[in-house]
Amino acid sequence: MRIALCNEVLAGMPFEAQCAYAASLGYDGLEVAPFTLAEDPLALTTNECRVLRRAAEEVGIAITGLHWLLVAPKGLSLTDPDPPTRRRTIEAMKRLCGLCAELGGRYLVHGSPAQRRLPERDIHAPKGWALEAFRKAAEAAEEAGVIYCLEPLSRQETNFVNTVAEAIGIVEGIGSNHFCTMIDCSAAGLTEEQSVPQLIDEWMPSGLIRHIQVNDPNRRGPGQGEMDFAPILAALKRNNYQGDIGVEPFEYVPDGPGVAEHSIRYLRRILEALP
Repeated sequence: MRIALCNEVLAGMPFEAQCAYAASLGYDGLEVAPFTLAEDPLALTTNECRVLRRAAEEVGIAITGLHWLLVAPKGLSLTDPDPPTRRRTIEAMKRLCGLCAELGGRYLVHGSPAQRRLPERDIHAPKGWALEAFRKAAEAAEEAGVIYCLEPLSRQETNFVNTVAEAIGIVEGIGSNHFCTMIDCSAAGLTEEQSVPQLIDEWMPSGLIRHIQVNDPNRRGPGQGEMDFAPILAALKRNNYQGDIGVEPFEYVPDGPGVAEHSIRYLRRILEALP
């Protein structure tokens, strides 16, 4: 299991410095939010991707994947009634699959709650538009050789796909080995009836869960709230999880570098103690 830091935690640093700092703390990689790389990350060239990838490789870490996919460029939405907006969004999702591969990543995490929100009424058509977009993303992910993960998010964030079971239903309907789901511990702690270890034990053997992000329901880093991550890491090990663990706090206490340091020390200490 590789442990990656979500790079927006260090957004105040240049990308090369993010890589160096994460490596110095003992992270295996960075999970990258594309909007941190450029105002329009879709316009990044192959050469620019090569430079970013080399910056990570030179300090001994990887760019493990992408998340927060649809923040930039502005105006993207899976469920907007405007057809050109939806077409731009699908093209962005397809391009991000290629960008992930160029950066050396293995997966994309589709959270982006505002860009998938359903209207309060007449939700049938918007759901259909979103499912079609996910089918196109699955095709692009297969072509690029990456995994596209639909992220269940809490009801505080969005009203579409809030539980692992709901995400599994969509994943099974699309039926692609390159389209799956994942677990965000903060969202699961706020929404699911089962605990995160129970979710792992129930769903991970299916092969439909391919990623996990660790954060507390209080939106801080792992070990900064009430959620106990030892049973979570034990469940991952018990299920022979071979993927990446993304550290994704939303509130940085005491600050970005500080929460990054605390999180990796906390997780490494647990992993070292596991039998």
